[in-house]
Amino acid sequence: MTTARLSKRTIDAIQSRGSEYTVWDDTLRCFGVRVRPSGAKSFVVVYRAGAGRGAPVRRFTIAAVGKITPERARARAKIILGAVAHGNDPAGQKTTERGTPTVAELADCFMADHVRPKRKPGTAEFYRDILDRIVRPAIGTTKADKLARLQVGKLHSSLAGTPFQANRVLAVIGSMYAFGSRAGLVPESANPARGIGKFKEGRRERFLTGQELERLGSAIREAESVGIPWSVDELDPDAKHVPKIKRSTKIEPAAAAAVRLLLFTGCRLREILHLRWEYVDFERGCLFLPDSKTGRKTVILNAPALAILSQLERVGPYVVPGNNPERPRYDLKRPWEAITRRAGLHRVRLHDLRHTYASFGAGGGLGLPIIGRLLGHSQATTTARYAHLDNDPLRRASEQIAGKISAALNGVGGDVIPLSLRIG
Repeated sequence: MTTARLSKRTIDAIQSRGSEYTVWDDTLRCFGVRVRPSGAKSFVVVYRAGAGRGAPVRRFTIAAVGKITPERARARAKIILGAVAHGNDPAGQKTTERGTPTVAELADCFMADHVRPKRKPGTAEFYRDILDRIVRPAIGTTKADKLARLQVGKLHSSLAGTPFQANRVLAVIGSMYAFGSRAGLVPESANPARGIGKFKEGRRERFLTGQELERLGSAIREAESVGIPWSVDELDPDAKHVPKIKRSTKIEPAAAAAVRLLLFTGCRLREILHLRWEYVDFERGCLFLPDSKTGRKTVILNAPALAILSQLERVGPYVVPGNNPERPRYDLKRPWEAITRRAGLHRVRLHDLRHTYASFGAGGGLGLPIIGRLLGHSQATTTARYAHLDNDPLRRASEQIAGKISAALNGVGGDVIPLSLRIG
C-alpha cells in the first residue's frame, strides 16, 4: 500500500504505473488519490457501507485532481467519512440521486465489490484491463439499464480480428451484469451480453518439435553468455543511434533459468515468476505452491529442473527476482522475444512451453491422467486437448491389425473375420 502526505507537490510527482492504483493520505485514513492507467488522477474516499467485514466497499469520487485543492478535498473527505460514521452511504445516495449508474460506474462497483475481493489478482487484473481498455471507451457513458444488445454486439463484432479477446469481452460484460442484478444496480432481466453468438476460437496450442527445441536451447545459451546480436538500419531516418559495441541483447541468468523451468516443469508463467525459495523442497524434489490457478499444487521436480534451481543465486525471497530483489520479476517479454527471434520461432508464446511439455508426455504414451496430474489440471476435460497426441496405443493397435492383414496376404496365416454389413 502506497501512502504519502497528499499535497500538491506529492500529487504532481505521482506517475502512472500502467495499472490502476491508489496513493493513500498518511494523515486521513480512507482518503487518497486514485491513479488511472492513463495518468488521470482523482480524489477518492473508500469506506464500508455498513458494519462488519461483510459490508460492501464503496468508493466516493470527490473530484478530479486540479479542480480542487488537496486541502479542500481532504476537508470534504472528512465530511463524507463523518456521514458514514452516522450510518449513511454517500456513494449509494449519490448513485440513487443520479438514477441508474452508467456502464463505467457499474464497472467500478463490479471491480470493487466482486472481482477484487473474490478473484485471484491475475484474474482481477485481466478483468480491469478488459473494462478499462475496451468497455469504458466504447460504452462507458451509456446508462447501464439502457445498454442494448445491439451495442454490445457491435462491440463484439469490432473485435473479430481477435476472437479470443472478443469472447472474453462478452464474458466480462455478462458477469458484470449478473453482479449488477444481484446487487440491485440494474433490473434482473438486464444482460445485454446474453444471446450474442461467440466467435469460433481456433486451437491456440503450439508444440515445439525436437529441431525447434534444439534451436531454442542454442539461442538461450547464446543470450545468457555473449548476448544475441542485433542490427540497426542506418539508412532509416527514424532509427535510433546506438553504439555498435552495445548492439546485442544479453539476458540475466534468472530469466534464462525461468524459461528453462517453464519447459522442464510445464508450469504456468506466474507459477514460476512468483515462485519463492520457501516453496522449493530440494530434499523431496518438489515445488509446494500454496496457490495456483486451480488452488494448492505440488510440482514434481525432475533432474534438469533441480539442477537449474540449485545453480541459481539467492538474492531475495523470489527464485526469479525483479529489479527490486524483494519483488518478483513482472514478465519475460523482452528476453523471450530476443530468444525466439534468434531461434527463428515465429508466433510462439511462453505458454506454448507448457503445451510442449504435455505433448512430449502424450507422445510418449504416458497417458492423459498422468499428464493431467503433472500439469495440475483439476478437470480431465482440460487434459483431453492432448488426446490426439496420445498415439502410442493407436500405433500398437494399427501395427497389430496391419500385421494380421499382411500375414494373410502372404499366406502365412492369420484369421481374417469377414464383416457382415447390414443396410437398412
